[in-house]
Amino acid sequence: MLTKENTVIGFIGTGVMGKSMAEHLLKAGYPLVIYSRTKEKANSLLESGAKWADTPKKVAEEANVVFTIVGYPADVEEVYLGENGLITNGKTGSIFIDMTTSSPTLAIKIHEEAKKNGIQTLDAPVSGGDIGARNATLSIMVGGEVEAFGAVQPLLELLGSNIVHQGKPGAGQHTKMSNQIAIATNMIGVCEAIIYAEKAGLDPEKVLKSITSGAAGSWSLSNLAPRMLQGNFEPGFYIKHFIKDMKIALDEAEQMGMEVPGLELAKSLYSQLAENGEENSGTQALYKYWKN
Repeated sequence: MLTKENTVIGFIGTGVMGKSMAEHLLKAGYPLVIYSRTKEKANSLLESGAKWADTPKKVAEEANVVFTIVGYPADVEEVYLGENGLITNGKTGSIFIDMTTSSPTLAIKIHEEAKKNGIQTLDAPVSGGDIGARNATLSIMVGGEVEAFGAVQPLLELLGSNIVHQGKPGAGQHTKMSNQIAIATNMIGVCEAIIYAEKAGLDPEKVLKSITSGAAGSWSLSNLAPRMLQGNFEPGFYIKHFIKDMKIALDEAEQMGMEVPGLELAKSLYSQLAENGEENSGTQALYKYWKN
């Protein structure tokens, strides 16, 4: 059983979401060792008592539970399977939890390699954006062994409010792909609804009051549409990362022989925005596709 006395938590990735997530673990009283490619992003955590590690290797050597939330599958592969990575240098009995939205195929590969070294892994991507990370209300979708899930569930409960074990390794990532597919086409509908209301001469804020609580209601409509109207396109979730997710989902769908026309359309629209310099904006900047 994991307790505060026998647990040292490692955390790799202190970006928009990771920083808030690491703060929750630190505030709960767990020793925390952190690594991020940009140390400045971790300054507030270090000032609050976290310990800095220069490499993922050093995190693995000190911690017995490690959370990761990095950018791309290539980053995940380097952090886990690289020479200075977690699996090569991790301690037997450790549990590593990847919360990056990454490839289901890679999650399975990491699980199989970790198992050879007596290490357990979970793929546990999240949904809820920067708001969910700050408020510890993330949805966490978990794939991996039931035993490992049970061991770290109390830690996951410090980060999210909707935590579901989805099944075998890779199941968490497949669930996140379902989530991203639903968001992709929904964001098109949200933007078109707002633009339509504006062109019809309506007050879009009043329109939102009517439609967010009805059958059209969605997280994006309630949380991102107001940002659109405020001209706030700061990232809760980067367009460049959403494009990455859509690419993964398209690849996995192709392997399953499934057509995903809505996802293909969303990917093409976001790719145009990225080409126009919006790759570091939040996903709500899709609104600009119609406004520019």
